[in-house]
Amino acid sequence: MIKGVRKIPLKRIPDERGTVHHMLRADEPHFISFGEIYFTTIYRDVIKGWHRHRDITLNYAVPHGRIKLVLYDDRSDSDTRGTCQEYFLGPDDYALVQIPPGVWNGFKGMSETALIANCATHPHDPSRSDRLDPFDNDIPYDWQLRNK
Repeated sequence: MIKGVRKIPLKRIPDERGTVHHMLRADEPHFISFGEIYFTTIYRDVIKGWHRHRDITLNYAVPHGRIKLVLYDDRSDSDTRGTCQEYFLGPDDYALVQIPPGVWNGFKGMSETALIANCATHPHDPSRSDRLDPFDNDIPYDWQLRNK
């Protein structure tokens, strides 16, 4: 596991009216601070990445659809430098993935449409983040389907 990354199972409370999807509460031990929350959608086989934030801790949850979330640690002071990590998030594994500053991340849509919620610890500042092309970079990860 990449140093500082946490995966926290989340509650889903279904009944005949619909489903409540918990995400993050200020009284939980893994809550850091609130900067902004936003939602993004992604379509099947589309890749959004790579990006990293210098100051922001990301808190991702996927209440609808399914994604493959990939993380890469190239932080010079990290014990897990050079490590890639995958998570498959959605209804079959509804969880919060907390990503510390400096960790590259990207995701690929695995359902017709997926909805990703991010509760970030600071408002987004484009001048404090970095982006890479998903295919043309030095990150040792291949986004292609692997039949295991």
